[in-house]
Amino acid sequence: MLALLHTSPVHVPVFDALRDEEHQGLELAHFVDEDLLTRARAEGPDAVAGDVRAVLAQAVADGAVAVLCTCSSIGGVAEAAAEEAGVPVLRVDRPMAAAAVAAGPRVVVVATSESTFGPTVALVEEEARRAGLPADVRKLFVDGAWALFQAGDTEGYVRAVADAVDSVPGDDADAIVLAQASMTPAQLLTTTAVPVLSSPRPGLAAGAAAARDAVAG
Repeated sequence: MLALLHTSPVHVPVFDALRDEEHQGLELAHFVDEDLLTRARAEGPDAVAGDVRAVLAQAVADGAVAVLCTCSSIGGVAEAAAEEAGVPVLRVDRPMAAAAVAAGPRVVVVATSESTFGPTVALVEEEARRAGLPADVRKLFVDGAWALFQAGDTEGYVRAVADAVDSVPGDDADAIVLAQASMTPAQLLTTTAVPVLSSPRPGLAAGAAAARDAVAG
């Protein structure tokens, strides 16, 4: 069983659908705690480290052989707790970051929550160093979009993200990263020729592989 740690319930059907599409037979257990993101935004990711460790411990107690954190803001905190948890703990955006630096050095990170920039930019730069590649990472904040998300206006939220992505000049970026899983539907609305990358699909694939390896090992 692969456990997923979410900070919004909107992610549950997204990952269930991806599982049904590409990873039939994989058992998912969803742990949703919206307060983790609220506090991480206000106080920083380290402020919720203890609570993240508690969720991971509960997931393992419930039978998880691996955990995938789908929140970019607390992904680094979750990864850091892997040794204590005793099972692989992955952040959903790491495969996306690796793909971004492989596309070229000019990476634009798009986010609707300021708290996401620090962890995501650091992750992209980390993956670049790991691959021995250069990285020129820039940030693009979608002002006002998060309020739409919180109000339940998913259509407006996604459209705002897509418009921001399309504002990036085509000759000014090698890859555009959608820093939060909630932004994924914007991929379908963008018109830019620059590759637009999101985290759920490659992230779940990595989580599924970790779960299989844990069982096989």
